[in-house]
Amino acid sequence: MDKIILKGIRFHGHHGVPEAERQVGGNYEIDATLGCALVSAGQTDALEDTIDYAGVVERIVDIGTKQSFQLIEALAEKIATTILEEFAVNEVQLTVKKLHPPIEQSMAYFAVEICRTFR
Repeated sequence: MDKIILKGIRFHGHHGVPEAERQVGGNYEIDATLGCALVSAGQTDALEDTIDYAGVVERIVDIGTKQSFQLIEALAEKIATTILEEFAVNEVQLTVKKLHPPIEQSMAYFAVEICRTFR
């Protein structure tokens, strides 16, 4: 299966278990790998034969900034199902990172990684 890889999609979102964390928000970064057939695009060199990756990025940021989830697992699930429903992809692999999570220990990020396929 061919893949389109989108790395480092960043946004400020309002997710977290404590209400205060959802109110203030935090910074997130998403990496997405889209499994799809790219043979036609490679042969025709035509935009309509590939995935609109700018559109995928726009949907990721839209979900991440306009919706609120307690868990980044739920955020990841919503993004994955939306991409599968709205774009011609067979599989989505996502890494959703909460950058500098508000915990006592200093850490760069906390992340979940999921893989979903078109049913």
